[in-house]
Order: sequence, then C-alpha cells, then structure tokens
Amino acid sequence: MRIRSVLRAAAIALTALFGAGLTAAHADSGSVSIRIFKAGFVIGGSAGSGVLRFHGRDYPLSVGGLSYGFTFGASETRFHGRVTNIRRPGDIAGVYAQGGAGAAVGRGAQAVVLTNQNGAVLTLTGEQAGVIVSLDLSGLALSLK
Repeated sequence: MRIRSVLRAAAIALTALFGAGLTAAHADSGSVSIRIFKAGFVIGGSAGSGVLRFHGRDYPLSVGGLSYGFTFGASETRFHGRVTNIRRPGDIAGVYAQGGAGAAVGRGAQAVVLTNQNGAVLTLTGEQAGVIVSLDLSGLALSLK
C-alpha cells in the first residue's frame, strides 16, 4: 500500500512538472520592424507604424507615445529586432516604458530592450535621423491594427 502511494505521488509530480514545461515551451518569438517619428519641446510625442512577423504571417502595428522631461527637436527612428516571450500576436500589444538620455544630429545608432505588461520583450536596434536632444521618461504604446 505504501509503494502505491509513493508511485501515485511520483506520477502526480511528473505530470505537474511536464505540464509546467509545456506552458513555458509555448512561449515563442517573432521579428519586428518599427518606424517612429518623435518631436517635442519639454513634452514630446511619438507616432509610427510597424510590422510583426509571427509564424509566417505579417501583422501591422500602430505605435504611439508620450514623453516628459527635457526633449527638444524631431527625429525618425527605424528599429528592427525580435520580440520574445509571446504566445500569440496580441501579446505584443501594450505599453513599454523607458527612461533615457540621448542626442542625435544627423544620424545615430540606437539600441533598446523593453518589456510590456504581458511579458513580451522587445530587443531592437536601429538608426535615428534628425536633430533631437532628450533626457526624459517615455511610454511607447504598441497595438495591432
């Protein structure tokens, strides 16, 4: 009788462990291209669009955001990279917050890693063009079109 209890407990533990492994294994990744226009004087705004490529399909993205701090000028940034820890395309939607400092006159390289409330992680690199100086807190909102 005691051996049966041990075997049953082991079977339950293995089932729980296997089930947890399946949940983690379902998290997936995709590629992202985003184009953002940013302008401001103290309070800044950004808008843009992009594309999420996930499981062989393209999903159009809408980008918007606000920043507060020292922001002066205007720029365009084109980002390319990966989104990880998503299970479906809608997981990319949400607010990504960041604090940062930067300046660009002409062209400059950019790199950023952001996380939203769904746990999606954006790892992006790109090039910024324009004349802008910023030291601000900003929020970037992504949504599926």
